[in-house]
Amino acid sequence: MTPLEESVPVTGRIGYLGPSGTFTEQALLSQSDLKSCELVPSSRFVDVLQATSDGDVDFGFVAIENAIEGTVNVTLDALAFDHSLLIQREVELDIHLQLMAQAGTDMADIETVMSHPVANAQCRKFVEEHLPNVVIKPANSTSDAAGYAAADPSIAAIGPELAAELNNLEILAKNVADHQGNRTRFVLVSGSGVPAPTGHDKTTVVLTEHQDKPGTLVAMLHEFAARNINLTRLSSRPVKSQLGKYCFIVDFEGHIADDVVADCLRSVMAKHAEVKFLGSYATSGIGSEKNHREASSSWLKATEWVDGIRSQIDGLG
Repeated sequence: MTPLEESVPVTGRIGYLGPSGTFTEQALLSQSDLKSCELVPSSRFVDVLQATSDGDVDFGFVAIENAIEGTVNVTLDALAFDHSLLIQREVELDIHLQLMAQAGTDMADIETVMSHPVANAQCRKFVEEHLPNVVIKPANSTSDAAGYAAADPSIAAIGPELAAELNNLEILAKNVADHQGNRTRFVLVSGSGVPAPTGHDKTTVVLTEHQDKPGTLVAMLHEFAARNINLTRLSSRPVKSQLGKYCFIVDFEGHIADDVVADCLRSVMAKHAEVKFLGSYATSGIGSEKNHREASSSWLKATEWVDGIRSQIDGLG
């Protein structure tokens, strides 16, 4: 499979967290070049990644980080330990959570609040203040929760406005998240292919120490600092095989095609840790698809310019 380019429509099957009406679907459809793909819903993020790994779909689209709750651990663990998948791009979406129930429902009638566990966690304070006696239950997705609410007047769901529309629910309270600025980062993954550099890229790796000894993490981080590579995220996860042993998931600016990035990862692997490469891909922080296309075009022109000069070096031309 060839690396994705946002200026060219993508074809194939994309697995995502369904059913229709989830934030995952909303984020996926924000990418105009993916709209021609066949969307295949699954009930869990792990199922999406398994289907992608098995080749049942060409791509998987899953949430990986939330501004309020942090890392979506089930996604990160699956990518780090269970599959050999590569991130093709990231997509950020503003999250607006609504409390919804059947039309005519009063807050006093609600006995149960349901949503995806991440969404439930984002609305703890609101529920404690306004619905202190309800039972909070998890659902596979915000859209699934809306379906339960549509079938039972004692259940309210927390989810996107689209889920209320699809299930004929009434919104009882808007924007019920406990904090403003709620955003979720999603990633598109596939079994192969590294997108070409755009000049505004991010790389994600998993680092597992060769030996558990003092100073190893500092030594690994020094490899990045010495090359002026900016880390944008550093988190740790248990390796699942030994109590107290952790690996580190690192996001940093740059692309594996960059000589300085390749040199850094080569040094980390040789001296300090096993490195699992999860992908180099365009960042979502620089703006719209138009920005990405312009960055890609500028990068191509700059690359041709540099290659033209380097071709004049004796022995390289």
